[in-house]
Amino acid sequence: MTPDFAINVCQKAVETVLLVAAPSLLTGMIVGLLISIFQAATQINEQTLSFIPKIVAVFLTMLIFGPWIIRIMTSFTHGIFDSIATF
Repeated sequence: MTPDFAINVCQKAVETVLLVAAPSLLTGMIVGLLISIFQAATQINEQTLSFIPKIVAVFLTMLIFGPWIIRIMTSFTHGIFDSIATF
């Protein structure tokens, strides 16, 4: 295994992790921001108010983006196995 190969694999792994995690993280962040604005506007200081909408939003995001995430992860895994086989 050459250092270039290891760096390439690590770079692709980081890119894949960022692509796979981005939809859920962005959805959770946007929903959390909207709930925080709502809480500030209404002066409701309930800590548990933000958890349920965030959980539901992230779950729906995973349902919507699930096939895409699986395709990304599968193509990454196939690429790793192909590069190991040719190495």
